[in-house]
Amino acid sequence: MQSLEAGTAVPPTRTAVHLALAGFADEVVGTLAHLFAYVGALALFAILALAALGQLPDMRDDEPAPQPGWSVADRSHPAFALSRIDSSEKTASYTILRHPEGGRRDVMRWTGEADKPLAELDIYREGAEFDVARPATADLAVQMGLGAATPLEQAGLIDTKFGPVALFRPIGTAEGARACLGYLKRSEEPALQISGFSCQGGTLPAHRAAIACTLNRLTLLTSGNEPKLAELFAHAALKRRGCAPAGSSDWLLGAADAQLRGAL
Repeated sequence: MQSLEAGTAVPPTRTAVHLALAGFADEVVGTLAHLFAYVGALALFAILALAALGQLPDMRDDEPAPQPGWSVADRSHPAFALSRIDSSEKTASYTILRHPEGGRRDVMRWTGEADKPLAELDIYREGAEFDVARPATADLAVQMGLGAATPLEQAGLIDTKFGPVALFRPIGTAEGARACLGYLKRSEEPALQISGFSCQGGTLPAHRAAIACTLNRLTLLTSGNEPKLAELFAHAALKRRGCAPAGSSDWLLGAADAQLRGAL
């Protein structure tokens, strides 16, 4: 007759199988733990890389790089537009920038071959961040792709529906040189600044006409509860002029000389 211990003993083979399964389970758990740690490290590196890239300036040619303190307002709606000459005209890029102290900039930009900037229009509604001591031409030089310290000289006036607009160019630019021509128009009430540049055309008259055409076609879509802004554009609409000569389908390419009010 067998003893009680002999009848209840676990066969050695079954114990070995249990130990093997337990070891395999430990290996699987360890492998999964290492895998999760590896994936987590990759995710962390990806987050850090995206954060670093977010601090870099925007180098795309179709959008202006925000200045310090300014950020792109993707959820804001355009407040301005250019009336089209014909349906085949190319649409400009439109970027809205906002400042924590209340400023807003609506920037339209046109590019040509190889994304080379041809023209830009910047409507700046000033907030508390506006520095009255900072020369306006410093920002204009940056808009034109020049350094902030690049000196500009006045290049006359053009007559637009907003009144006379001052023109600027880099100092020392020859009359026949293919240099960009900047422009600047300020309004005290409402606190508004319209600026930009044109690089299209081989002569200064072509630049002047393109700028005049741009400003004469500028319209207001919404004033954003700013009655003074709506009043400014309503008065300007009464003085709107024609643009390019008849038969010209592209204001950037078919601009002719604009009326000058003399050099400053």
